[in-house]
Amino acid sequence: MTLTLTVPPHADADRLTRLPVAVIGAGPVGLAAAAHLLEQGLPVVVYEAGDQVGTSVRAWGHTRLFSPWRYVIDDAARRLLEPTGWAEPRRSSLPTGHDLVAQYLEPLAQTPELAPVIRYGVRVEAVSRQGMDRTRSAGRADTPFLLRLHTADGVEDVTARAVVDTSGTYTSPNPLTAAGLDPTADLGDRIAHALPDVLGVDRARFAGKRVLVVGAGHSAANTLIKLAALAKDEPGTTLLWAIRNAGTARLGADAADGLAARGQLGSNVHGLVESGQVDQLASFEIDDVRPDGDQVTVTGRRSGEPFTVIVDVVVNATGFRPDLDMLREIRLGLDDIVEAPRALAPLIDPNLHSCGSVPPHGVAELAHPEPNFFIAGMKSYGRAPTFLLLTGYEQVRSIAAELAGDHQAARDVQLVLPETGVCTTDVGGSSCCAAPAPAAPPASSSCCTN
Repeated sequence: MTLTLTVPPHADADRLTRLPVAVIGAGPVGLAAAAHLLEQGLPVVVYEAGDQVGTSVRAWGHTRLFSPWRYVIDDAARRLLEPTGWAEPRRSSLPTGHDLVAQYLEPLAQTPELAPVIRYGVRVEAVSRQGMDRTRSAGRADTPFLLRLHTADGVEDVTARAVVDTSGTYTSPNPLTAAGLDPTADLGDRIAHALPDVLGVDRARFAGKRVLVVGAGHSAANTLIKLAALAKDEPGTTLLWAIRNAGTARLGADAADGLAARGQLGSNVHGLVESGQVDQLASFEIDDVRPDGDQVTVTGRRSGEPFTVIVDVVVNATGFRPDLDMLREIRLGLDDIVEAPRALAPLIDPNLHSCGSVPPHGVAELAHPEPNFFIAGMKSYGRAPTFLLLTGYEQVRSIAAELAGDHQAARDVQLVLPETGVCTTDVGGSSCCAAPAPAAPPASSSCCTN
């Protein structure tokens, strides 16, 4: 492996103004961040680990969002797209993840303003300060950030005036065990990521199998609904649903939910349980998951008593958590429980808030002890599953204004969210709460996103 040194020598604070803002991740929030930064006249570089935009969104692209188009397009992004002749999708319709990529993210990434500033196939392995680890304080705010990149050509170090991490959480699922630890053995392809394409490319993986879905959120419900459809065509397909709580409170069927498709999702999955198509294993806390020949043995406690179930495939729909390894040399101010910025954590506590009841917030709530470093998008919510794309867009608008020196605009945070009765967003990364993809989704349906 070779190390390419593209870091200029240390200089004074004035040199920071000639450096770009580094945005990590080219998903919806990352591209929105770049659009707002460019609109503020700030140079920017976007580092995307995948070879195209929306890598995480593509992974669940077969899934339909809860939100209609009017809730998933950023204003600054729209201003870049409109001069290109871009045709905005019908605002009341519900896109799939693939629609989001093809009709929004790809055209946005190809605009004359964004195309030159996105670097694909570049993974940010670490973020620090040039010549400083996290223990050094003198002159820290005036020292460039140092980003270590992994590319096809080796390792490259680059500098930046500020960093906005929008890398999401989709690649960091919560472990299956109640203790939050990984299973003691490698389970290989016996474990499926959240939102597998059950009726598409992953069909053979589940057809005729005994499948355990773990998790109490919308990703789990979505997968169960599609597995139930598969079971009608594939004899022998058996469905089990493991949740820690005694019921499915996180999937209440609330008529007041402003995102109608989400409310319908709860009704549908409850119907599957009541009809016996899904065997719900409530109050099941998993201790370990081990390979057992071609099958998997899941052990734990159910209502406090030892319990074991043997299945062919386990779908891990337990939610996501932020990957903080690359930020070890950055001074983060995170809540001890949620792992969100400390000022933001009480505003997004999933025990108190749904998507629509989270108050508008921006740079003041997202600030860390590290000057000019921000985590935005789903990753900013840590382990809280209550994120909307609209929230992320307002976050990065506020951050861009702050970095441009317009502190008043940065703190003038305004956001009108759809009213919601129940909400959880458990699709990590640059994505969105997911709903079943009906043949003709109702125009009133909408979505919780991240």
